[in-house]
Amino acid sequence: MAGSTLSSARHQALVLHEQDGVAVAVDDLPAGAAIEELSLTTQAAVPIGHKIAIRSHAAGDPVIRYGQIIGHATVPITVGEHVHGHNLAMRDQAEDGAIRLAASDADYASNLDTSALPTDFMGYHRADGQVGTRNYLGIVTSVNCSGSVARFIAEAAEKAGLLDDFPNVDGIAPIVHGTGCGMAMDDEGYDTLFRTLSGYAQHPNFGGILLVGLGCEVMQVSDLIGKGRPRADGAFRYMTIQQSGGTAKTVERGVAMLRELAEVANTQTRAPAPLSHLTLGLQCGGSDGYSGITANPALGYASDLLVAAGGTTILSETPEIYGAEHLLTHRAVSPEVADALMDLVHWWEGYTAMHGGKMDNNPSPGNKRGGLTTILEKSLGAVAKGGASPLQAVYRYAEPVTARGFVFMDSPGYDPCSVTGQIASGANLVAFTTGRGSVSGYMPTPCVKLATNTPMYERMSDDMDINCGDILTGGVSVADKGHAIVQQLVDVASGQATKSERQGFGGAEFVPWQLGAVM
Repeated sequence: MAGSTLSSARHQALVLHEQDGVAVAVDDLPAGAAIEELSLTTQAAVPIGHKIAIRSHAAGDPVIRYGQIIGHATVPITVGEHVHGHNLAMRDQAEDGAIRLAASDADYASNLDTSALPTDFMGYHRADGQVGTRNYLGIVTSVNCSGSVARFIAEAAEKAGLLDDFPNVDGIAPIVHGTGCGMAMDDEGYDTLFRTLSGYAQHPNFGGILLVGLGCEVMQVSDLIGKGRPRADGAFRYMTIQQSGGTAKTVERGVAMLRELAEVANTQTRAPAPLSHLTLGLQCGGSDGYSGITANPALGYASDLLVAAGGTTILSETPEIYGAEHLLTHRAVSPEVADALMDLVHWWEGYTAMHGGKMDNNPSPGNKRGGLTTILEKSLGAVAKGGASPLQAVYRYAEPVTARGFVFMDSPGYDPCSVTGQIASGANLVAFTTGRGSVSGYMPTPCVKLATNTPMYERMSDDMDINCGDILTGGVSVADKGHAIVQQLVDVASGQATKSERQGFGGAEFVPWQLGAVM
């Protein structure tokens, strides 16, 4: 987002982007209410969460919220009017080609205040050029059948105090899942799981990897290894339970291998790295009516700041951009990037239809009572996490992200599954906005939780890292909160523990996207 016009005082209405033509009421406002910070008077009663025109619109003019078009005026709208279904509607968005406009970096970065950005974080520099924010040992499983043994190895190593001699190692993370067999070897489901496991095996937040298989599964350990070791630092070991002689022998051998890996990982120490080595997964879950007003726009501003500093941010959850996808294609750097995103949307339409579902739905009566007028506006609450930077590339689930800047990775809207894909794609940080209060963590990548409202933040203070509710109640601007989020992310990337890390989350949140038939 390019900026915010919010004042430092307790405000009656929010302007979420400097290009917006509407503000959002923070309280129920009667007709004739003077909104001093916007120098206007309401022309009619405006309920909390609803929109107020802050500039005049002719019939047919686009109406802007979040810095994006949410529809067009159906009649002339004057300053101070209530903007809703009686004077705002969508146009036909079916013509994809009409909205594939090339984005310009200057359009989005011209008013972005980057003067106070930190320049570096303290990370682990890996042999392949990546930089990690954590230094875990990972036990990656090829199949569900080796999941329990992977946990046994981790438990035995921890019980023996293996890491006591290796202070630079953050911990041991078993990466277990429910698939890897009972699947075809040449379909999309296999390829997706292969990318996911390979991405974790090469992730910079791991200082060493032990790959454990059963031996007879479809997802063979030898295929995951390929022609060479997947890690340039040599911190990689592998085995199968069947070849090792069963559970007990595998556990004994696994603990010995972990010690070898720990010796390598322990030589790694934190050193300065530019913010260009940060790759941030953008997520939301347990959302509420404040998500699109506080935490998501603030995270969007933080995303733009990281992109301006040379970093990478990943927006995902394809079903949750539905109806607003054209606003992302508008920001695409090329028609090919826009086409790639639209191809994903069309795939999802077919995928849901095949299972008797559908993706499109208009705002419900409850949504409309809360102030949402169009499906675009509803989806924009989620899309706001992506800020306003140009869309550089579109990736499949768990595909390695190689572009710098703002990108999109295909995934379901199910949070653990989506984050799993982002981490496999290279995310070494995750920022997760929540209104209801999501509790989760994602080893080996730290997850910073952003609360959308102050009451939930105070009620769940052991789980929430940042309160964005003060945008509503404390007069904090979206831009200032965005800067605070970036600083927190840099602190976490440099070693500060998140609330979810302190509570030990991460053991159950590895959820690969399971596609195809289970046979």
